[in-house]
Amino acid sequence: MIRKIFLTGIAAFLIVISMKAQDSFDPDELLVQARDLIFDDQYLEGRKIAFRALDKYPNYADILILVGRSYAWEGKNDSASIYLERAIVASPGYADGYVAYMDNLFWSENLSKADEILARAKSNLGSPTPDEIIYRESRLLYYRDQYNEAYDLVEPLFDKGFNQEGMLGYMRNLERLMMVNAVGATYDYDTFMGDIDSWHTWSVYGRTRTKLTGALIARVTQSLRYDGFGTLVELDAYPSIGENGYAYLNIGGSGASFFPKLRVGASYYHNLEKAWEVEAGYRYLGFSSATHIITGSVGKYIANWWLNMRVNVIPDDTGTSTSGQFTARYYFKTAEDFFSLQLSSGVSPDEETRDQSQLLNSYRARVGYQQLISPKFMIYGYTGYSRDELSTDNYRNNINLSLGFEYRF
Repeated sequence: MIRKIFLTGIAAFLIVISMKAQDSFDPDELLVQARDLIFDDQYLEGRKIAFRALDKYPNYADILILVGRSYAWEGKNDSASIYLERAIVASPGYADGYVAYMDNLFWSENLSKADEILARAKSNLGSPTPDEIIYRESRLLYYRDQYNEAYDLVEPLFDKGFNQEGMLGYMRNLERLMMVNAVGATYDYDTFMGDIDSWHTWSVYGRTRTKLTGALIARVTQSLRYDGFGTLVELDAYPSIGENGYAYLNIGGSGASFFPKLRVGASYYHNLEKAWEVEAGYRYLGFSSATHIITGSVGKYIANWWLNMRVNVIPDDTGTSTSGQFTARYYFKTAEDFFSLQLSSGVSPDEETRDQSQLLNSYRARVGYQQLISPKFMIYGYTGYSRDELSTDNYRNNINLSLGFEYRF
């Protein structure tokens, strides 16, 4: 009997110990498990694990931030704010909480609350303000259309190598929005190694900005080629469409045979998450016969690089032809100082100096460099080689040199 009671007591003791062991867990391990699920878009399953940890550790800031971000990614901004507020109260000296909170407020367009969180971040985090907070302050100015002030904050971060996904694309967008007035000129020299006389092409342009059109550019291009002289007049506009998109609109015309009598272009560009940009558009070129071009591109910002792949589709009565173009740019001090490499087949529909109607196939390599000498003065230069197919057994080699400058005021 005594032995039976003893064994029963031992069994009960072991059960209690087992239950305590199961009830004790490492919150860091639960954070990792929850994060993996949430990053895999399994929000409900991830939050269940996170809530288990929060039951015992209600002030664990990283878990609170993870839960808040998961709600924000689902568009449940009010629920996100509850947990992000808890995170910054629990750890007022932890920058990640303020970063997540401000991102959520930007997505919900609650800028007045974002002002409040920014002020709390600066007060609680002290001096110097962390780079990730300065970046959000810049974004807050951007959402209020204060583009110059936003750029003044973010440019020093870029200069010292601050790594923020999509930052380069953000800076390029700011520079596009800051462009108010400018004049510029370019000169192109094309030599064909004795096959035909060299071409000389120059253009001048003026740019301004309006609320309706965004950047508005008027350009006059003149060229001496085939013992003839011609002028092409164009107008470009880049209106903004929402916070993440903008359009490109173009119309132009010429009386010269080597320029299109009428050219019309339109594209829509959209900025996606993770620093991706996509574009879809259409070009009409009215040479001796009309050319319709469907064009699209996909771009990606990776650190200081911008990579872009463009495809052009040209439907025709005799069949559909395609051309492609790969562009890589490496940016230096600012988002307007860069080295570029371009590899292409066929001819881009946006190249005014080349007559697409006379080319079957073309292969081209081009390198270039652009430098902002001062806030008001920019220079650039490009050179390239192309091999153009004029007929099935007739090829023409071309070396191109392009120089230009721009003055802003």
